Amino acid sequence: MIVVNLDVVMAKRKISLQELAEKVGITQANLSILKTNKGKAIRFSTLNAICDILNCTPGDILEYQKGEEDE
Repeated sequence: MIVVNLDVVMAKRKISLQELAEKVGITQANLSILKTNKGKAIRFSTLNAICDILNCTPGDILEYQKGEEDE
């Protein structure tokens, strides 16, 4: 399963959900869905913008954890 660590990276960078959403150009609701691990997909363009703004890599935000459904 893919775990989204966006909240951790945002906290380290001291950026709010509202500020990041505005800079990325997506709604706070959509960013919140991603942040709370409820999203099913992310566009590469969105991931690229988030990484650019937060000065991080996709690996800082997305993490693979082996779960029951993977076995």
